[in-house]
Amino acid sequence: MAEILASPLFGIGLTLVVYALAQKLYARTRHVLLNPVAVTVLAIIALLLLADIPYPHYAEGGRYILFLLGPSVVALGFPLYTRRKEILARKLPILVGVLAGSLTSIISASGLAWLLGGSREVVLSLAPKSVTTPIAISIVEKIGGVPPLTAALVVVTGCLGAMCGPEFCRLVGIRDGAAMGLAVGTATHGVGTARMLEVDRLGGAISGLAIGLNGLVTAFLLPVLFLFF
Repeated sequence: MAEILASPLFGIGLTLVVYALAQKLYARTRHVLLNPVAVTVLAIIALLLLADIPYPHYAEGGRYILFLLGPSVVALGFPLYTRRKEILARKLPILVGVLAGSLTSIISASGLAWLLGGSREVVLSLAPKSVTTPIAISIVEKIGGVPPLTAALVVVTGCLGAMCGPEFCRLVGIRDGAAMGLAVGTATHGVGTARMLEVDRLGGAISGLAIGLNGLVTAFLLPVLFLFF
């Protein structure tokens, strides 16, 4: 049994089975709080704790799934290509919006952690929480944060965005699908973008573009900001 748990196939198999069940649950209910990614994360945590399975055993397979995050983000280029004319017509607002969103995310998260007395490592780890996981981890490794903490925060941010991102946009008066997609993609990366593709196709395409642009902007901004501040 110990050999099975230590095998990469255990982590991969567990993730795929739980996610497939979470997808079926969401397809039946369509309830925003039952987002498949959020349900999968919580269910796997509960299973590991209840069965007393060490996290490193699960992580043996989980790291292969983490590797696939990069190609999955690239796949978002398809809806981007199909709506390219509409997106190009909005290029200036998109660029300004991503820059403003990136700065707001970095300053609000890191600033709040600093005000609450967080250590330097925690402050640095919070900074790229709105960037997709592969980019966020690479950034944190360079600036001296804690990669596992960042990975967890990125997932939590994405799940929250998928569960209530579009609803929050409507609450504050944002009705345009493109503007909503820009906000959700910049703030909540891939998980939020998956939800936006269900809500509005153009908004989902812009959300996918915002993932890449926010990653690029954050990668340049963070070292400069922490160098001066």
